[in-house]
Amino acid sequence: MNLKTYEAVFILTPVLSDAQMKDTVEKFKKVLTDHKAEITSAEHWGLKKLAYPIMQKSTGFYNLIEFTGEPGVVENLELEFRRDEKVMRFLTTALNKHAVEYNNKRKSGAFNKKKEEPKKEEAK
Repeated sequence: MNLKTYEAVFILTPVLSDAQMKDTVEKFKKVLTDHKAEITSAEHWGLKKLAYPIMQKSTGFYNLIEFTGEPGVVENLELEFRRDEKVMRFLTTALNKHAVEYNNKRKSGAFNKKKEEPKKEEAK
């Protein structure tokens, strides 16, 4: 088996209710698990302003799913993205070992910790 790690970021239309948005995300997770992919993380980034209007909308629900699977699973996921009218944009990326390591550090909160200020020696 040739398993790779991928991440898919997709933007859902802002006219959805919270329940509809969550159902849509679950549908895409089910597509992945049905094709024997293992979901390592899923994040909902919330309603964000778009850099430019898409389909006459200026905001959208951003979501990220990180998963491990065979290359064929990406084709099936992207086909579902294209078929669903709620998806405004999507991008699926294959991650190398450095990106996987970075994502693991980010998820553990390594980049959110405040740096300790160096102790100042008192002048005598």
